[in-house]
Amino acid sequence: MKKIFSVAAAFIFIIFSVLGCAKSTENTSSIEQQAQFIEFNDSLGDFVKVYGKRAAAASGSFAQAWILAGGELAGTTSDAFENIEEIPSNVKNIGNLHSPSLEAITALNPDFVILSADISGHSNLYSQLEELKIPAALFSVETFDDYLNMLKIFTDITQRKDLYEKNGLSIKEKIDEIISNTKGKPSPKILLLRASSEKVSARSSKSMAGAMLKDMGCINIADEENSLLEELSIEKIIAKNPDFIFTIAMGNEDDAQKALNDALFSNPAFAGLEAVKNNRCIILPKELFHQKPNNRWDKAYEKLWEILYENT
Repeated sequence: MKKIFSVAAAFIFIIFSVLGCAKSTENTSSIEQQAQFIEFNDSLGDFVKVYGKRAAAASGSFAQAWILAGGELAGTTSDAFENIEEIPSNVKNIGNLHSPSLEAITALNPDFVILSADISGHSNLYSQLEELKIPAALFSVETFDDYLNMLKIFTDITQRKDLYEKNGLSIKEKIDEIISNTKGKPSPKILLLRASSEKVSARSSKSMAGAMLKDMGCINIADEENSLLEELSIEKIIAKNPDFIFTIAMGNEDDAQKALNDALFSNPAFAGLEAVKNNRCIILPKELFHQKPNNRWDKAYEKLWEILYENT
């Protein structure tokens, strides 16, 4: 009888041991899964560690990039709802582009907050989020390579390598082909302007549109005359005589055009410029040259090819 009891007890012990091990393994696996994270350095070199795939993006362009990477968007700024078609209806508004609401962001309990390194209000927000132990990163996107680097980080977080290839590498191939076609073409002299109702200023090749124009073989006269970046000099513009004058309109395009006319084109001496004589004073489309074009970056290069070289 004792022998039978001992065998039964041993059998029960084995069953519970196996079940215990299985449960322990399951718990360990769950803990390991919860502990998965992605590490990277943002555009300012700060180290960031992100757990999870639910983000708040403090700009429409970055919100779109996060969606293109397969991420879940919890909230974004008001400009996204005005300009980005892909924003899901359940996404919350976290305020305006230059001063997003910390309260609105924290209410969403995001895994990650995406900020711009080029907006002062975002730097202040970054410090506040850091104090609250909410992961955040500052990105600066002025070139396609900047976008590609950001997209790689985003798709590492979302584990969607396929979307990095679709919305990044495949776009790069098209851009590389367009740029290669400019080899042997003339190098037009250009003046790049940014115009709003209040101000007209020159932009160098370090700006987003400026970098694209440089890739396309253009010579930016503001790179040669740095003083133009501080103050537009009609005399220096006339002396350089650009072949093209490109403008990025800020806000209302009619207001920007009026500011251009008042600041520059109303001057009779401008009539002698090559750009004016050949009707090559062009306002570039906002969706490609003011907003970050993201997966339409190749379309921006195609537009420049069409303007600069298609008829030459």
